[in-house]
Amino acid sequence: MSDERRLLAEKTPFPDGLDERLRAQLTFLVEVDQLKTILRQSPLAAADRRENDAEHSWHLAMMVVILAEHSDEPIDIGHTVQLVLLHDLVEIYAGDTPLYDSAAGVDQHEREVAAAEELFGLLPEDQARRMRSLWDEFEERRTPEAKFAKAMDRLQPLLLNWMDRGGTWRTPGVTADDVRARKAVIAEASSSLWTAGRRLIDEGEARGWSRSAAPRP
Repeated sequence: MSDERRLLAEKTPFPDGLDERLRAQLTFLVEVDQLKTILRQSPLAAADRRENDAEHSWHLAMMVVILAEHSDEPIDIGHTVQLVLLHDLVEIYAGDTPLYDSAAGVDQHEREVAAAEELFGLLPEDQARRMRSLWDEFEERRTPEAKFAKAMDRLQPLLLNWMDRGGTWRTPGVTADDVRARKAVIAEASSSLWTAGRRLIDEGEARGWSRSAAPRP
């Protein structure tokens, strides 16, 4: 635990006599309530504000349930849901890194690894290992489930930006080609979803919701 960090559970300590394993689990569950406070760049479709990480993770879980049939490889839906529910928990300590902010992404992996060790370390040892293994699986995209989870992570903000008629596509210096490049990972999991995603990006560019790349001389 970072010297300067105070756990949320310490604000209202649990009573004495609780089973120690359960105490650790409840402490972790209180701590991850902070996910609701981590704002992302993506706009909501239903309200005039940005979404938070908890809303994002829930939306990804719903997308996995609904869109699993579009995976190019068979996937375990339950396992994939676990991946998307925990993939952004590290941002409680590491902060959100905007997709199109190259400078912020330089030390992103190091910050998030440190956060994973600290946050998952609140759990009993067996669960800490399990959570860290799932997080590493998502990051490394080494399984069909992780590839599909990552695809949902890129498709979801694409849908929200489409509904906002641009959203983060209008980030200064970002072009439609940049959007395509960042979203191309969708194709690793689903050719049909990438075809649909590209259609939305192309149409958004045609409508002026994102910048077209400067023509080559």
